[in-house]
Amino acid sequence: MSPSALTISGVDKFYGPIDRGVHAVKNLTMEIGEGEIVALLGSSGCGKTSTLRMIAGFEEVSRGAIAVAGRTVHTLPPVKRNVAMAFEGYSLYPPLTVRENMAFALKAARLPRSEVDAKVASIAKLLEIEDILERYPSSISGGQQQRASLGRALIREADLHLLDEPMGQLEPQLRAVLRGRIKHFIKERGLTAILVTHDQTEANALADRIAVMEGGVLQQFDTPDRIKERPANLFTGTFVGEPPMNVFEAFVGTTAGRISLKLPDGLSLDYDKDAFSTPVRDQLLSRERVVIGIRPYAVRRSKEGVPARVSANQWLGDQTHIAADFAGGSLVLVEHDRTRLDLGAPINVSIDPKNLHVFDQASGKAISHGMELA
Repeated sequence: MSPSALTISGVDKFYGPIDRGVHAVKNLTMEIGEGEIVALLGSSGCGKTSTLRMIAGFEEVSRGAIAVAGRTVHTLPPVKRNVAMAFEGYSLYPPLTVRENMAFALKAARLPRSEVDAKVASIAKLLEIEDILERYPSSISGGQQQRASLGRALIREADLHLLDEPMGQLEPQLRAVLRGRIKHFIKERGLTAILVTHDQTEANALADRIAVMEGGVLQQFDTPDRIKERPANLFTGTFVGEPPMNVFEAFVGTTAGRISLKLPDGLSLDYDKDAFSTPVRDQLLSRERVVIGIRPYAVRRSKEGVPARVSANQWLGDQTHIAADFAGGSLVLVEHDRTRLDLGAPINVSIDPKNLHVFDQASGKAISHGMELA
């Protein structure tokens, strides 16, 4: 990894007295290299924004330490951390025009007027806000304010660029365009950026690595591909992916040299023992119960599969999402052709063991992914 741009060591955040207040971030440890783009991904209240605000200095660290570019900063005021932040709430200066807001930090750094004007023009073009540079924040839309706030952060020279839900107010088409532009801008200049988002698409499109958080705990910190294909636990497996992973509890049994994953409603997925690698087979046979996960794109309809019954059928323009009543729950499968199935129609489904994710029933920790142990 490149030199560390950010090191978070055993950080806790309590709102209220330590050990008695709301424990928003719990023993967080992570390291981010120079030039990386990292997404903090999670649902509302998971601790991602509290983490970002502690890095920026707008929230105090209850325990632990934060270092930026090798400097311990968690005891410093925000102005001394050399961190640029785009706020979810925009936080533009009302008496200043959009141009003046974006140029504020550059003028404070005493850059020449010509250089300031050139940088503002370049960022404004990137974010498509050239036509509002002379307007005041109160006279522009929320989406325009958000882009102005984003521009004010990106224009600065800083050790870290912190982006809190940077495109949440933008319409989907503009958001898709700006994602590519912003990533290119950050990478071309070797900037280090951390963004908070609840949008998986945004995290996957922008980030080199994703930190999945829930309940104040870092669940997994890895590349987008590994998080999807090798989730560390059941939460990450079901949170990341669209449509979400199908999950079912199963009892593990053996019959005549075959491994049976016994599902509710008397259904069973039966495989030859040799269908699994030896390490995965040994782990399965050492347990009475597991939770199995299957991505929707890995479920196949087949003549000899396990029975299910269609409960929904949606054509989304480029793929079909089929939901089926299965094993006391719902099973979703994705097909790339347009599939015409009536509601209530019986189907049979099959699942290749190479596509099975197996989790511990008690802890939710991943046991195996396909033929490999987690």
